[in-house]
Amino acid sequence: MSSQTNQPQVRKRRVFYIPGYDPMPPRRYRELYRSESQEQARISGYEIAISPKSTEGRFGWCVTSDQDGQIVESEFEVLVWSDIVRDSMSASIPATYMQLARTAWIYISTGTLWRLMRLRKGPVIAALYPVAMLVFQLLIALAAAWACVALAGWWGLIPGVAAAVALLSWFRKIDNRLFAYYLMHDYAYSAQLKGETSAELRDRLASFRETIDAALMSDVDEVLVVGHSSGAHLGVSVLADLIRSKREPEAAVELSFLSLGQVVPMVSFLPQARELRSDLKFLSTCSDITWVDVSAPGDGCAFALCDPVAVTGVAGADKLWPLVLSAAFTHTLSPERWKVLRWRFFRLHFQYLCAFDKPGSYDYFRITAGPLTLKHRFRDRSASRSRTETPVSKYTSVRP
Repeated sequence: MSSQTNQPQVRKRRVFYIPGYDPMPPRRYRELYRSESQEQARISGYEIAISPKSTEGRFGWCVTSDQDGQIVESEFEVLVWSDIVRDSMSASIPATYMQLARTAWIYISTGTLWRLMRLRKGPVIAALYPVAMLVFQLLIALAAAWACVALAGWWGLIPGVAAAVALLSWFRKIDNRLFAYYLMHDYAYSAQLKGETSAELRDRLASFRETIDAALMSDVDEVLVVGHSSGAHLGVSVLADLIRSKREPEAAVELSFLSLGQVVPMVSFLPQARELRSDLKFLSTCSDITWVDVSAPGDGCAFALCDPVAVTGVAGADKLWPLVLSAAFTHTLSPERWKVLRWRFFRLHFQYLCAFDKPGSYDYFRITAGPLTLKHRFRDRSASRSRTETPVSKYTSVRP
């Protein structure tokens, strides 16, 4: 898995996409790639075509692109864990409120919340939003019950309880617009073991590692792993374990890792996240991989330009990665487009996977379907001057 190669031009590539905490089926990513790649190709002046996946395995698709006079074939595969996400979101309304209390207690009592607030306010506000929204919904339901009792005395107790339950059920029904339950389940899942990886997720990550390992033995020029949002820290763990397990590096295939809109500190700052901290420390020193981390200050749901290794406090003198870059939404999106998207926080969190009408050096479709490896595409780039590298986490212990 050497990062050196005699031919920087890519003709065949395998791309493995690790989604964030998302219960939706993986086909949404295929449709997003199909529509946005066509728009980016139109803007940037290259050709790209999507076709069905030709090999067995998990859900994916094939991409053929003509960029800079080079025909490139990229085979995509989504490393699915949406079933685990759906199972974790099946809690009842009372159970969700219990999750709220427990998750808030974990982040507050361990001091993690205050440390996170020293990084970026946006993702912390995003974390506090479901707490505030769910408490507000509960207060509205209790007010309705109280009003029934106030109007009819104790005879209004049963109708009041029914009204409260109906209101809470209605709020949950429209959560596809409010995202309160969704975000609460997301943060609760990360915090449930205080940062330790659950056995179920650990088994899934092992299967991801085997799939990527098999790709490294195939006749491709680059294996590119893309981790978005929570998928970024899953990618760190998968790749760290993969590289540790290799006795001899593969000379022919470049291994690359692109993390997008990462929220690593939400997990790595927790007291029991020793394994993740170990993986961050190890991967940051590996010469067998190229790791580029892309975020943007305009993304209020990510720890933008926060070096996940450094802020976690596990960066050593031999640290090589990640190369922290900004997607600079205010420059790579036209003023008209930025005006439309600016307050659509969840949509902006997915902008890394979408077309830019004023593209800069970051172009998702050139990276995943173009003729250059991740290393060669960004080999002359310096890290963003606005990045944060100050150690902030209270917990820096790693596994023995």
